[in-house]
Amino acid sequence: MRTYRKRAHGALLTGLFLLAGALLAGSTATAQDKVGADDPGYKKCVRCHDEESEHPVLSILMTKHGVVADSRTPMANDACTSCHGPSQSHLDDDSLPPDVTFEEKDTSIGNGQCQSCHNGKQLMHWQGSRHETENLACADCHNTHVAQDPVLDKTLQADVCLTCHQDQRAAMTKPFRHPIREGEMTCTGCHNPHGSMSQGNLVKNTVNETCNNCHADKRGPMLWEHQPVTEDCTICHSPHGSIHTGMLKQRGPWLCQTCHLANQHPSTAYSGTGLPGATRPSGAQQMLHKNCMNCHGEVHGSNHPSGPRFTR
Repeated sequence: MRTYRKRAHGALLTGLFLLAGALLAGSTATAQDKVGADDPGYKKCVRCHDEESEHPVLSILMTKHGVVADSRTPMANDACTSCHGPSQSHLDDDSLPPDVTFEEKDTSIGNGQCQSCHNGKQLMHWQGSRHETENLACADCHNTHVAQDPVLDKTLQADVCLTCHQDQRAAMTKPFRHPIREGEMTCTGCHNPHGSMSQGNLVKNTVNETCNNCHADKRGPMLWEHQPVTEDCTICHSPHGSIHTGMLKQRGPWLCQTCHLANQHPSTAYSGTGLPGATRPSGAQQMLHKNCMNCHGEVHGSNHPSGPRFTR
């Protein structure tokens, strides 16, 4: 039954493809006609590249690239040959590849085809970007022949990005992280893979501008500002994941004491030896619960007139 449905689906798509071709070409020519000036090419292509093919292409009709009625799309112009080139040798002998396969070692060939249409604001900073200098091809991330490109799907995009970014894949298995694996946010919510003016291909000019897109309550300005907060969120936080609550780089009080070691408190690093009930009867209240934040609860800044130490 499953095989029957698959073939029926393929036959339906093939029929739609051929019908669209006839309407566009203004001709009743059969699928066996030779490709020429009046035949954009897809009628010949689908004879081999159907749903049973090693390289099926019929699902492109379900994408924006396959909208025949839209003159901006490849399908409304020269169809398959708009992207893959005339490919006459491939038409004569299917053992030979098309003129453009998007698998060339020289990625500028395939990328040039894509950028002949996609060269607007999203690709403004592509030239010289990290991905461009690493010889990354558009087809390494995008799949234009499927109904839903995985990199454009919120629930699938991370798997595409993490294929290369293995350090980030490991970080996202930690207990405190952004909800990317759950599909509640995406990598492109913070990063522009096509390049940007900031380090790390961030969507905004700075780390803080990017973080404040979501964390607006930390944006400020505050009456009393904490310097690392206004400078760079990643001084204290690991945005891809951490073993510490709040995605902190270290647990307190050691994180705080990387800067505040001799200010208003004894200039010694607190440790578990000072807990109540340990060898020292006085204990160290800074080690209990949230440590420094037991008192300094407004570490991101305070608007309270009596909050210069971020205690209220």
